Amino acid sequence: MNYLIWYHLAALILFGLGLYGITCRKSLVGMLISVELMLNGAGLALVASSRLTPALDELGQIGTLLVMGLAAAEATLVLAIILIVSRRFGTTEIADIATLKG
Repeated sequence: MNYLIWYHLAALILFGLGLYGITCRKSLVGMLISVELMLNGAGLALVASSRLTPALDELGQIGTLLVMGLAAAEATLVLAIILIVSRRFGTTEIADIATLKG
């Protein structure tokens, strides 16, 4: 049981690094990577939490698979949006496209 604390600490660090990346990154691709990092931290926390409950371990793994599927779908859509924004504005920097005028 004591080793589960380390998994939750690693999940918290992943989530915190992702949150830091979202607030400090200036490009859309960097922000996408930060969101993926946050989702990986949430998935790790789900798997670790399933060991603490009387439920089956498979439930946490299924929940993590759903989070991974959500992350893949989100990455596909966001990369398509980034491609369109970069074609229209010529850049993916947030400061340059903040006005949304082309």
